[in-house]
Amino acid sequence: MIDAATRARDLLHDASAAVVLTGAGVSAESGVPTFRGPGGLWKEFRPEDLATPEAFARDPRLVWEWYAWRRTLVGACAPNAAHRALAEWALRSGKVTIVTQNVDGLHARAAREAAGEADPTVALPIEVHGSLLRDRCSGCDARSEPVTVDATSLATLPRCVRCGALLRPDVVWFGEMLDESVLARAGAAAATADVCLVVGTSALVHPAASLPLRTRAHGGVVIEVNPEETPLTRVAEISIRGTAAEIVPMLVGLTA
Repeated sequence: MIDAATRARDLLHDASAAVVLTGAGVSAESGVPTFRGPGGLWKEFRPEDLATPEAFARDPRLVWEWYAWRRTLVGACAPNAAHRALAEWALRSGKVTIVTQNVDGLHARAAREAAGEADPTVALPIEVHGSLLRDRCSGCDARSEPVTVDATSLATLPRCVRCGALLRPDVVWFGEMLDESVLARAGAAAATADVCLVVGTSALVHPAASLPLRTRAHGGVVIEVNPEETPLTRVAEISIRGTAAEIVPMLVGLTA
């Protein structure tokens, strides 16, 4: 009898188009902290108190101080075996769209490292919640590469070179809508995929969590990789228990 991993590997190999949805679990083995739960306080603040438009309007210096600290922590992390395997698969096959709920930038870093001197575009992820490692203007909405942040005072905070408004991290905060064009790209990839591989997500945060359902509704197969059961388990064709770095390279490492 064919085991679950072999079935999953065959389905991914035979797919003419595949979409991968990743969550925090894909970065856990890179040491990326979640900033949630009992140990999720920074100073006396919870993430939910800082990652909002209201917090930024009230005290942008404090919000930038927190995000500068987060950037330092994430910058010390490296893509793990799961990030690298997905990037290499996407580059090699040309049939994979990576969609991530993470803001840590590790998928993009893995894509650039795997591509070397080649174009990494096909392996770059659709980042539905934005990126911690990118800036956005709070006035004109222009995106830019991250600048060094001096959060010692309001006067030293980074500003847009185009309009002069304060820059902010290019992440989706609590209470904000996701970018419709980004969602449309992710939705189109899910709807046209033969297989949706879901890695390390709790499947609780919508609308990203609905992407596997879109693949399934259009006749595709859902494969889940997660150490624990999730709400998605009941609709997945195959559920494999294990960590991302352990399982994903085994599934896609030899996939053409």
